[in-house]
Amino acid sequence: MLGFVLTMLLFPVNPTFTHAQVIKSGPPSCPGVALTFDLCPVRNGTGYDQTLIDYLIEQKIPATFFMSGKWIAKHDQQVKALLQIPFFEVGTHGEVHAHMPFQSEEEQKQEILGPVRLFKTKYSHNATLFRPPYGEFNDDTVNVARALGLQFILWNVVSGDPDPTLTASQIEGRLKRFVQKGSVIVMHANGKGQHTHEVVQDLHQHLLPERRLTPMTVSELLSCGQTAP
Repeated sequence: MLGFVLTMLLFPVNPTFTHAQVIKSGPPSCPGVALTFDLCPVRNGTGYDQTLIDYLIEQKIPATFFMSGKWIAKHDQQVKALLQIPFFEVGTHGEVHAHMPFQSEEEQKQEILGPVRLFKTKYSHNATLFRPPYGEFNDDTVNVARALGLQFILWNVVSGDPDPTLTASQIEGRLKRFVQKGSVIVMHANGKGQHTHEVVQDLHQHLLPERRLTPMTVSELLSCGQTAP
């Protein structure tokens, strides 16, 4: 199962004529990078990387989190805490982390709407960013998200942090090869990434400063360089 998930992270379903609807990166001229963290359901463990979150808060590092409805239901206090951090941004990641292309259009709509409704009714939060589970999608996924007024956010840099066979140095080496202006990096904050905290420290202390890149939320990255009329 893990191999399939990692394959989909590296090679998400990507119909050619839907490219314009799917956001993978920010403007290539923007000296910023979006650190994004998926909060998918987990069978074992706390489902929350407290050490990583503490570091982001202590260092005031902007970050964007994509939460599944199933994860939200089990982490009420953590959701409330993350929503209170002014330099964090929170989006959704499907209701039960389903494989979207295998669902009907109506099933996909309910999968996408679940956490959006929960954020609105329980937390008074309007979630406008959506990331499909596993990075999988088809035309129905894109059309439903657009009809619901959601921005469809993928990534263009895969950290590979859920892979237990990768060392921190290997993950850092991958990021050094691919991170550039406008990058959106996908990582995990649900405890699946054994080295995520270490990797984020390296990004913050070395890679980003060396390349004169600034961490931003996804929304900040997408609006980077835009000037008011």
